[in-house]
Amino acid sequence: MKSYRLFSKLLLVSISVGALAMTGCDKDDDDKPVQRNITEIVVNDPQLTLLEAAVVKAGLANTLATTANLTVFAPDDAAFKKVDLNGDGTPDLDTEAKINALDADGVSLLTGVLQYHVLGSKVMAADVPAGPNAAITTLGGKQVFATSNSTGVYINGVKVNKADVMATNGVIHVIDRVLMPPAGNIVQTASANPNFTYLVAAVQRAGSDIVNALTAAGPLTVFAPTNQAFIDAGFPTIASIQAADPNTLKPILLYHVVGARVFSSDLTEGAQPTTAGGGKVTITLSGGPKVKGNGNPSASNIVATDIVTTNGVIHVIDRVLLP
Repeated sequence: MKSYRLFSKLLLVSISVGALAMTGCDKDDDDKPVQRNITEIVVNDPQLTLLEAAVVKAGLANTLATTANLTVFAPDDAAFKKVDLNGDGTPDLDTEAKINALDADGVSLLTGVLQYHVLGSKVMAADVPAGPNAAITTLGGKQVFATSNSTGVYINGVKVNKADVMATNGVIHVIDRVLMPPAGNIVQTASANPNFTYLVAAVQRAGSDIVNALTAAGPLTVFAPTNQAFIDAGFPTIASIQAADPNTLKPILLYHVVGARVFSSDLTEGAQPTTAGGGKVTITLSGGPKVKGNGNPSASNIVATDIVTTNGVIHVIDRVLLP
């Protein structure tokens, strides 16, 4: 660890000698002009060691040190420890050693993820509009969605825990989740996730109208039941879904779709958004976010939130919603 951080710091010295100017600062320096660039701030923050390793591995240290007027949403170490970059079910960015060992494909994925955290203009917390979800294009060309409300500032539904960390070339906002760029539309994203095998089968069985609705431009929000949710709802196998009446599946599936981009930060207690099928679902937040269908005796837990797609957002639920 010490040798790695020494290497990183030597690398950054070649980028900017300003890193040395900050050594031995005391609290009186708080009143002095900002002297560190974004890369230097990341290197010197003990809560951003994995971001530092990722930035160096992806070859973005120079970009974040020398490009003017950037905004970086900086995931802390706890955020990196949750990331399953390759989709194999295990964290693969939770140590510096794993980050350093990424192969070329892994580095390509990592670079895209990091670029998704960088805006090409300086956006202070006070600049974020009061919702909902203003679209901002990132360094990698994909959009993130920023919202400001009474509880704070959010990006893709993720709360900014520490805002407006000023750098000589921009600003950093610290967040506790890594933002994953969208890899496809709702159907494509669900198809790539083994937890949604039954859902994808149901969409296909329901027919082209449902497929077309979920691949349209949107924006849409889908409350996506897990495989176990379908099993609990009386579909024990994929074959049972494939044998189901499409006219039975269609209204159920439409009842899981809202015709707007709704992140977890947009959910409010008692809200009743109207679904694509015309009925309403009820949101509750006490004890964790939940959504209840009119025909459900109890609410479904929202077990994972804010999976961003090119045409909306997915929230994972543990029960099938019934109209």
